[in-house]
Amino acid sequence: MNANVENLPPHVLRLVYKEVSALAADPPEGIKIYPSDEDITELHTAIEGPEGTPFAGGVFRMRLVLGKDFPAVPPKGYFLTKIFHPNVGHKGEICVNVLKRDWKAELGLRHVLLTIKCLLIHPNPESALNEEAGRLLLEDYTEYEARARLITEIHAMTVPGSSSGASQEPSDGPQPKKHAGDLAKRAGAGAAAVPAALGNGASGSGSSSSSSSSSTNNIAVKKKADKKRALRRL
Repeated sequence: MNANVENLPPHVLRLVYKEVSALAADPPEGIKIYPSDEDITELHTAIEGPEGTPFAGGVFRMRLVLGKDFPAVPPKGYFLTKIFHPNVGHKGEICVNVLKRDWKAELGLRHVLLTIKCLLIHPNPESALNEEAGRLLLEDYTEYEARARLITEIHAMTVPGSSSGASQEPSDGPQPKKHAGDLAKRAGAGAAAVPAALGNGASGSGSSSSSSSSSTNNIAVKKKADKKRALRRL
């Protein structure tokens, strides 16, 4: 069990579980929630890039981490999908007032998620974690927009070569770990299937080849017989 879960008081855990369940059942518009049954203190989400911004069309994976002192201390937010934004650091850390001095225990996680989505619409270059993005936003918006859109297209849009057009977002939240035993079983099954497949292919190829050869010989014999008949008539 996660250390944060063990350290949180039971009444706080109940409140967190209740709020996360409500978010999953009725998420904010443009935000998907992926709660974890194993660790209620880490909430994975996916935020759709708002229209009219350089992030439009992208899906940005993010997580909120609730520390052992939550809700007295605000959660920490991280973008898992790379984004070019003044208030998002190179490691994905998010700088927004609601996660710092403006935090109040009664605000709740829904308010945090909505504030982060609004941050995609209205960046705050005054408290920039990405200084380059902040500078471009103030001095050359065209260049800022081009850079932000390029990073969005590369990292937050449709997976290249995907015929289904699925975007880079978690389908069912955190994925279960694959066990070595399962992989070994699959490898064994695949290895066993290869000789059989080769054997069947070889025999099939041989029979097909002999059948084709026999058919060719019959045609040649028939042509010779037809020529002989034609010569006799002459």
